[in-house]
Amino acid sequence: MDQAKDQASQQIISRIAASRYFDIQSSVMNNKQMEAAFKKGKIKMAIVFPAGFNEALLHQRKAQIQILADASDPNTASMLTNYVSSIIQDYQNSIDKAAAVPYLIVPEVRMLYNPQLKGAHNFVPGVMALVLMLVCVMMTAISIVKEKETGTMEILLVSPFSPLLVILSKAVPYLFLSLINVASILLLSVYVLDLPVNGSVALLFVESTLFIITCLSLGIFISVKTDSQQMAMLISLMGMFLPTVLFSGFMFPIENMPYPLQLVSNLVPAKWFYLIVKSIMIKGLGFSAIWKETLILGGITLGLLVVSLKSFKIRLA
Repeated sequence: MDQAKDQASQQIISRIAASRYFDIQSSVMNNKQMEAAFKKGKIKMAIVFPAGFNEALLHQRKAQIQILADASDPNTASMLTNYVSSIIQDYQNSIDKAAAVPYLIVPEVRMLYNPQLKGAHNFVPGVMALVLMLVCVMMTAISIVKEKETGTMEILLVSPFSPLLVILSKAVPYLFLSLINVASILLLSVYVLDLPVNGSVALLFVESTLFIITCLSLGIFISVKTDSQQMAMLISLMGMFLPTVLFSGFMFPIENMPYPLQLVSNLVPAKWFYLIVKSIMIKGLGFSAIWKETLILGGITLGLLVVSLKSFKIRLA
């Protein structure tokens, strides 16, 4: 947000744009537009040049720049502010060479959503996605494969119950168990980690239910493709744990990955759930801000349900 539009502000903006660490997404005119860009997740950081920036620098030998960063991911926010502060310091050093009296540019850093840079703001949403993924996928897959191993699956399938009810009887208990896990994590985050839920708790539970159904569908699909509990457990742990950790953005920023891996991350349901939980819990946003992520997660869920049920029917045939 360049309120100065003078020589000094334009030179600093040019240096930031030329840096390989940043991409300038937009130029806004007021705080409302800047806040909207943060809420939509379009930007990670904003820089505000006050009016008369170059004049203050020339006549008072001192000027301020405000730096605002999205600290819902505290590590990324700290890294970005350090990078941009270094660029500003380099510009200050370059103009000091031609001046008898040194100049001073003071960056005023403000961390949004997480002023104290607590790790819980990034840790709790990631753990929630990880716990739900492991519990739902692994337990559902193992419970269905166990029936196949012991030979009782055939008895259940020739019973008056339809195959769909047999699957639901295995999946529904883990749905309620996972909702209890969600409630437990939220209670611990609020009363132990001092991390309040800034958004709607009801919306958070609805989105969690959608993600749980996604994980249950994955568990059903794995159970159809495997014939032993050990294989189902191995696939659930290795096949679900690593993608959730690597591609959800919980441990490693997705923006820093090679572009092909960024495309792969779009297929990982935990990535979208992680973004949804951060938006609701940390930023306090409503459905209007997360409808795209919800739509993508719903599409992945629907696709997994269709594939899992079709695979189960084919296996029965």
